[in-house]
Amino acid sequence: MVLHYRSAVSSDGTEVITLRGQTRENAISMSGLASIGITAESWGKRIEAGNLSGHVCTDNGRIVGYCFGDKHSGEILVLALLPEYESRGIGKTLLSRVEKDLWSLGFKRLFLGCSKVPCSRSYGFYRHLGWRPTGEFDAHDDEILELLWQDTAVEALTSAGKGAP
Repeated sequence: MVLHYRSAVSSDGTEVITLRGQTRENAISMSGLASIGITAESWGKRIEAGNLSGHVCTDNGRIVGYCFGDKHSGEILVLALLPEYESRGIGKTLLSRVEKDLWSLGFKRLFLGCSKVPCSRSYGFYRHLGWRPTGEFDAHDDEILELLWQDTAVEALTSAGKGAP
């Protein structure tokens, strides 16, 4: 296994859309995504237009995970991994890269929709990384979680052994 991280490019559209249907939880097929207007072509165009911050992880050239965030809203749109690549820190690394991109654009608050079911993997994953519930739900009845810049800055200082400001 040779993992490599890189920024997403428009030609990744087909591979990331296909991968989404192969995830363990919250898998959505290509036809399911197409029914809500998300296709390899539309996703590739959004990447090319610079509307998305996206990072992929590859293993010997094959995309095994990805994360995308919206550069206009600060929303983490999707984090997806193939099941056999879970629990290796790939999701955390991809999410961190997108978070850093969005922070660099000046966002002080990032948000995402997450399963409200405590036994789902995403429920504990995001909370463990400092994401907090807002008490709000989106149109899909997913719970809205947020990550605030000051929480991230304090965590970075604490991890570096410098203490809170």
